Amino acid sequence: MNSAGHSEATAPRGLELTPFRGLRYDPERVGSLAAVTSPPYDVVVRPDGVYHLQSADPHNIVRLILPQDGTPSARNERAADTLRRWLDEGVLTADPEPGLYLYEQRDGAGLLQRGIIGALRLTEPSEGVVLPHEDVMPHVVADRTALMRATSANLEPLLLTYRGDGATADVIERTAEQPPLLSTTTEDGFSHRLWSINDPTDLACVQTDLSHHQALIADGHHRWATYLRLRAEHPSPSPWDYGLVLLIDTVRYPLRVRAIHRLLHTLPVADALAALDGLFRVRRLDVPLLEALATLADAACAGNAFLLAGDGGFHLVDRPDPDLLARTVPADRPAAWRTLDATVLHTTLLEHVWHIPEDSPAHIAYIHDTAATVEKAERDGGTAVLMHPVREEVVRDLARQGVTMPRKSTSFGPKPASGLVLRALEL
Repeated sequence: MNSAGHSEATAPRGLELTPFRGLRYDPERVGSLAAVTSPPYDVVVRPDGVYHLQSADPHNIVRLILPQDGTPSARNERAADTLRRWLDEGVLTADPEPGLYLYEQRDGAGLLQRGIIGALRLTEPSEGVVLPHEDVMPHVVADRTALMRATSANLEPLLLTYRGDGATADVIERTAEQPPLLSTTTEDGFSHRLWSINDPTDLACVQTDLSHHQALIADGHHRWATYLRLRAEHPSPSPWDYGLVLLIDTVRYPLRVRAIHRLLHTLPVADALAALDGLFRVRRLDVPLLEALATLADAACAGNAFLLAGDGGFHLVDRPDPDLLARTVPADRPAAWRTLDATVLHTTLLEHVWHIPEDSPAHIAYIHDTAATVEKAERDGGTAVLMHPVREEVVRDLARQGVTMPRKSTSFGPKPASGLVLRALEL
């Protein structure tokens, strides 16, 4: 198999993962590898997180994935200029030969996750090879597309899962016994290690094994949509036929599934609660955050439930009026979709009760960190809507039916750190 962008343009039977020449930081040119990494672009809490990461090291990857400037075009040009400068200065260097990369994450609580990073041939959802499970926001896809077009680079891998436990797992375990290319521990306590897989036998083994599998997009729906949009702009065959991904075999390494919370900028908690009168049961919880989340988990076992915060307390919202749901939730979807908390939030609460446009950054933000969501709501006078996570089996089952969940319904993790390996489209 040739490196990404140079193989025959044939439709894959399953996943077609190809080697590439990874761009990696030169440890001698940066303060530390940990100091130049970042969470994925959509996990960084802006602007606080951007400033923190920028100050960690002048070469932090956040300067590429979340460039700062006055206009979108200026931001993207800044990222492109920064990438070119780092390449010219040797801050980032390309590995001498193409390979796949074994990536390992560990935390202090016994979690171990390993997967393969490579350039994956892009496919449409209708082909059933890579299954999306969430809708996307057009403005985010447009933003990521402009950035990727300007830099001609895949700056961070998407997170995809598959159900394997086959030959690829054996290659992973054998490779992990060797000395890694890099090893670092980030400030969140996670240790990260990376190996190159470039032995022809191992590469063939992985590629043959994966060709029999389909994958679920766990994290990166907007970047996958970006990959597809940019592929359409470039005649095939080209490097744009492929996108950078991390593939995790969840038979061996199950992911954690967490919720993504909502911050409603323009809706005070008092107004949000007043609009729920007679439509949901509302109870105030004068307890700490962890106890409030435990109460939410219990309530979610019985039906749709949410926590509202922003006024110094927590409000459990559950037991929606059945007539309200019948009027507002589309009936032409599977029952598993109609009963999702995210479905009820978006179709019932946001659209019909609170009249909040779900795709307007001026009105709503999607935040992974629970405490940060509450703090921002309290500081800004808005409403935090805290969600309970959905199970992976539900996500995968809906994806196989071709049914997408409301945008930002899940947060699979741990997510790969950005900045450990990049892919330049010219290489």
